Amino acid sequence: MDGQDNIKELARNIVLPNDVQEVPRLATFVEEVCDAAGVSMATTFQLNLAIEEAVVNVMDYAYPSGTRGDVEIAATVSGGILCFIISDSGTPFDPTTKGEVDTTLSAEERKIGGLGIHLVRQIMDSIDYKREEGKNVLTLCKKI
Repeated sequence: MDGQDNIKELARNIVLPNDVQEVPRLATFVEEVCDAAGVSMATTFQLNLAIEEAVVNVMDYAYPSGTRGDVEIAATVSGGILCFIISDSGTPFDPTTKGEVDTTLSAEERKIGGLGIHLVRQIMDSIDYKREEGKNVLTLCKKI
């Protein structure tokens, strides 16, 4: 827990194009949500890292190269749990099926990729993916 000033309910969202130039807007959104929810600066920093990792992956890989698409990020707080729901109508992809990264191996021995979802798993308390109405829906939640 980060303190007694956490709010009980919150719902906000932002829609961004699949352009990494929009990442500063994403960071501002996450910071505003965390501030409104009474989350500590340290936890806000971690959440920003995890959400940015997940959203940039969508921006980079969900849509065919050169194709414009949207990424919607909804944030909710309910029952002491802060969730970020990231959805897009791009290529179906479930990041939760990625195996764990063997961080005991050296960088040279490790396969390329997978560290992003590893980072997200370390920061968040739960990660859920579903394909719903033609959309990828990734839900990342953290107890606050």
